[in-house]
Amino acid sequence: MDETRDNSSVIVGLSGGVDSAVAALLLKEQGYEVTGVFMRNWEDLDGSCPAEEDFEDVRRVSEALDIPYYTVNFTKEYQERVFSYFLSEYAAGRTPNPDILCNTEIKFKAFLDFAMKSGANFLATGHYARLSRDQGDVHLLKGLDGGKDQTYFLAGLTNEQLSRAMFPIGDLQKKEVRDLARRYELPVAEKKDSTGICFIGERNFKKFLMTYLPATPGDMVDEHGRRIGRHDGLMYYTLGQRRGLGIGGRSDGSGESWFVIGKDLKRNLLVVQQGEHEELYSLSLTVDRLNVIPREDLPKRFECTAKFRYRQPDQAVEVELRDGGAFVRFKEPQRAVTPGQWCVLYRGQECLGGGPIEATEPMKEIRI
Repeated sequence: MDETRDNSSVIVGLSGGVDSAVAALLLKEQGYEVTGVFMRNWEDLDGSCPAEEDFEDVRRVSEALDIPYYTVNFTKEYQERVFSYFLSEYAAGRTPNPDILCNTEIKFKAFLDFAMKSGANFLATGHYARLSRDQGDVHLLKGLDGGKDQTYFLAGLTNEQLSRAMFPIGDLQKKEVRDLARRYELPVAEKKDSTGICFIGERNFKKFLMTYLPATPGDMVDEHGRRIGRHDGLMYYTLGQRRGLGIGGRSDGSGESWFVIGKDLKRNLLVVQQGEHEELYSLSLTVDRLNVIPREDLPKRFECTAKFRYRQPDQAVEVELRDGGAFVRFKEPQRAVTPGQWCVLYRGQECLGGGPIEATEPMKEIRI
């Protein structure tokens, strides 16, 4: 597929931010027929939509670029495909990554299907990632801005989905994106980058979860089973967490901080430890469902690098493929590897894919 041909029709997912705005700008400058589309994927329980300000920015950007724009609503799909999974994982004591599911189920499934049915050749987004196309195979490469690379969040996409994707800003540094927005006087040039839950935005996370899942308080204990305090509900805590435990004044005399090192769902116990010791580290992990992006057959055993959370430096690992999943052994023990998060594999600059972490092998078992 030739993505450089003139007059190709491209739908750009405009979020109201500077990255997607510059993606649309670049495509128009290259001669593509560009249409901006804003996705509505979330409504609060009272029926209100928190995205009105973002849509107003989409309108202003589209008018500045002189491109058509409109809105599509995937609220139902988001609730069924993403948010229900998000809640079920937290209820099970795991820590899911909704941003990855947003890409696989909404942006590059529901939205991509919509774009193709609308007659577009490609769907473009403002992700910091690159694509290399080679005789029907598509390779997902890291964005050139190492601090902004977003391939971690795209690791669940298939070769077929990526064959219809475009990432126009993947070759740019964030500073260059801002500079282009200023040069072309885009109205979002100085807009702050969005954070928070995918499509839901910035929230008080504990209060937000309480709206949907009943809290079940319980005891907070150390690795010897001694009661240290109380927790508000296991779903509000993640492995390696230090802040928000409410036990900073308690000490074994070392003066070290407390960290979450485990959860006992059956007894509703949150296990904490003072200082970073072996119980917080893992030697390996398993992935039950591994998505592999390139069409090539990977060897059953190979060495590569991996990330277990966004922005983590690449870690050397050995991978053994197993029945649609993988066993991943770390070259060095890894801190706070969390079930529910994704293990994403890399071969140099190429993202090979990944999958949700099912279980880990701790350096030292916690026995309470």
